[in-house]
Amino acid sequence: MDAVVLEQVTKRFDSVVAVSDLSLRIKQGAIFGLLGPNGAGKTTTLRMMMRVMIPDEGSVDVLGEPLSDRTQDLIGYLPEERGLYPRMQLRKVLVFLAALKGLSEDEADRRARAWLERMELADWAEKKVIDLSKGMQQKAQFIAAVLHRPPLLILDEPFDGLDPLNAAAVKDIMLELRDQGTTIVLSTHRMEQVEMMCDSICLINKGRNILGGDLRAIKQSYGKNTLRMEFTGEGGFLNSPLVEKVNRFGAVVEARLRRGADPQELLKAAVAEGARIARFELLEPPLNDIFIEKVSEDHA
Repeated sequence: MDAVVLEQVTKRFDSVVAVSDLSLRIKQGAIFGLLGPNGAGKTTTLRMMMRVMIPDEGSVDVLGEPLSDRTQDLIGYLPEERGLYPRMQLRKVLVFLAALKGLSEDEADRRARAWLERMELADWAEKKVIDLSKGMQQKAQFIAAVLHRPPLLILDEPFDGLDPLNAAAVKDIMLELRDQGTTIVLSTHRMEQVEMMCDSICLINKGRNILGGDLRAIKQSYGKNTLRMEFTGEGGFLNSPLVEKVNRFGAVVEARLRRGADPQELLKAAVAEGARIARFELLEPPLNDIFIEKVSEDHA
């Protein structure tokens, strides 16, 4: 069964069409990436999945049934903008939000204490939310989203404000929940996280689906046309007509090859120029490059 199905959904705000004739299916027990540039309609789409907004046209089904009060209780949501009551004590606000989803106060309190311990927030349990750092508030918001064990979890920029250690901890929990059968909808601008975690994606721009499907199949469709290199030397060989585009990341360089170009010819040119090659790897293009290319084409 699909966890979420959108059929030809459109949402307007006066003369602005935020989402236009959008259809997508999210498999149960998968991690699905909803991607797009700022203002593309991602947050509006997520809010329609939760019935915070009602589509003007089309339909939304969640876990095999139309949106209702019941389906709302089956969804956990981490918004991009923090939504915790700032002057409530952390543990109490978590218990309150879990009770709204149907947990008894005792059960909500037991789970909240366990999650606060796991997320290294136990020492802050009786502090007001406003006294927590940005990263701590993000972890607290994540706990609020998962506390009632929802089968569908919607995460809008879940890594925002987290240091690398805490980002890794949240990532591990997401994978753990996925393995337990939770469906996760992930909206983020961190393409490296999407590339490592998502089973399928939908890239939207101007409210429309411009690329979607199995992530592995999408990347394979582009072929291995990207060279990732580490070298010492001038790098003049990268000006070769074999190369379409170069991205530099300090010591690492990614060069996109033109269609039909032989990477061995570029390697020969680098050696002939006197470059010392420490790494020379032919890859499928990174998702970040695919994102930029598809959105740029759609704007053209």
